[in-house]
Amino acid sequence: MKIVAVCGMGIGTSVLLKMNAEKVLRTLGVDAEVEAADIGVARGMSRDAQIVLTSEELAPEIGDVPAEVIIIDNFFDLEEITTKLKAALPE
Repeated sequence: MKIVAVCGMGIGTSVLLKMNAEKVLRTLGVDAEVEAADIGVARGMSRDAQIVLTSEELAPEIGDVPAEVIIIDNFFDLEEITTKLKAALPE
């Protein structure tokens, strides 16, 4: 499974979101590749990803991609990330 964590510049908050998503996935026992990206690169990367994690502001900019776009309100909130990822993961 491929997950893309997206922020405006692809440097700070997307890396934080990537690390927190990896923590959550380890806890859930899910094997996934998580990549950080800026909004420009994310459009292309999202074409072969299953999930995109981003903010509400950037979600519309990702466009029409086959990946499920999940809006994360607080990139620091492991509970929110856990809840939203669990709902999106296949059974």
